[in-house]
Amino acid sequence: MRYEDQAVAFRCAGEPLYGVLSLPEQPSPRGVLIIVGGPQYRAGSHRQFTLLARTLAARGIPVQRFDYRGMGDGGGAQRDFSDVVLDVRAAVDHFMAAVPGMREVVLWGLCDGASAALFYASQDARVRGLVLLNPWVRTEAGAARATLKHYYRGRLLQGELWRKLFSGQFDAGAAWRSLRQLLAASGAKPAAHAGDPPADLPSRMLASWSRFKGPVLLILSGADLTAKEFTDLADASPAWQKLLERSGTTRHQLDDADHTFSRRVWRDQVADWTANWVHTW
Repeated sequence: MRYEDQAVAFRCAGEPLYGVLSLPEQPSPRGVLIIVGGPQYRAGSHRQFTLLARTLAARGIPVQRFDYRGMGDGGGAQRDFSDVVLDVRAAVDHFMAAVPGMREVVLWGLCDGASAALFYASQDARVRGLVLLNPWVRTEAGAARATLKHYYRGRLLQGELWRKLFSGQFDAGAAWRSLRQLLAASGAKPAAHAGDPPADLPSRMLASWSRFKGPVLLILSGADLTAKEFTDLADASPAWQKLLERSGTTRHQLDDADHTFSRRVWRDQVADWTANWVHTW
């Protein structure tokens, strides 16, 4: 299907935001708003978001991608994923107005873009679905445990490591210090500071997902520590398991894919899963 890329501009809290609308000739009534993970802008790593938007638009799905305030071409001060509710709302407002026949929106986010999408989704009835890729649930302890389990365990089985060690090409002292730090961090509890949110990030994510009642497409990379931290968290928690088993949740994994699905075959599979899911629920 033919489509057109259009530059768009709108405002959020008085600051200018800019993006690109990929508009099919005959747009479906369900559009996709890409929520950018950071620090990143609307094109994405290796033009990931640009290519995704064009692929979906060629299949009749309108797509908008944009820069937060303080990122890319967005005006104002830089902010992180936990402080973009106003930005996402302004983008949804613009998207709905720009495509008059569109009745509902799917938020699509990678990494902390997925986290930002989750935080926002239940606050806006126009958001009817979520596509979450390698959601960011980072804690110091969780990251340390994921690194120990999924990196160090495999590293110890690699012949190359032992060849470097016995030939003197490997700094065993530095590796041991790093390992000791990870072991200490793996049992750490989050420190409380004045002004902190009421719960840690995984708890806030769980609460946000629980509040959202629409369908969710979860896509995970098999060769990514962010995804491994998420799956380890979910596997150890009955509450997370219940959410992942809830009716309306679809889960896919690309076993060899890296964090941003950088190879064409991975990128095309993500786009295909997304398009099929958006069209069929």
